[in-house]
Amino acid sequence: MSYTPRLKTKYSEEIAGKLKEQFEFKSVMRIPKLKKIVLSQGVGDAISDKKLVDSAVNDMTIIAGQKAVSTLSKKDISNFKLRKGMPVGVKITLRGDKMYEFLDRLINIALPRTRDFKGVNDKGFDGTGNFNMGIKEHIIFPEIDIDKVNKIFGMDITFVTSTSSDEEGKALMKEFGFPFVKN
Repeated sequence: MSYTPRLKTKYSEEIAGKLKEQFEFKSVMRIPKLKKIVLSQGVGDAISDKKLVDSAVNDMTIIAGQKAVSTLSKKDISNFKLRKGMPVGVKITLRGDKMYEFLDRLINIALPRTRDFKGVNDKGFDGTGNFNMGIKEHIIFPEIDIDKVNKIFGMDITFVTSTSSDEEGKALMKEFGFPFVKN
């Protein structure tokens, strides 16, 4: 008996059929799919305190359930006291079952815990069907113990889809239950 994430099952049984009807696709391969989710955090104060990157890596690893990688600066910037090769952020790319699990936790648990949450703005589409959003505090995830957090960081989340249209990408995200702001 193997485990299949709830949203993955929902996609194959319900969402794919609805999207095929809605956009009148001739081929099943044309139906929009969620390819990957990329989580990233910039740790600007890492220049003065190297432990911030380590704590950000640990927090992101706990949130995603997969090992995070620190990102390094590409060039020297003297005004910021930044040298090439210094760690300046953290990122993770989620695919497959872990991607669907993260999306489920984000939609149903983390986003509703956001202070004064009224929905997600739908202006984050990039013209090719991918959706970007930012979170101001990474402590909205229940996996994070607030007492052990050194510093609260923001987080950028990118949802990469197989479509090239914002309309199709938005329809896919709505079918997953993404809480967009009502206009």
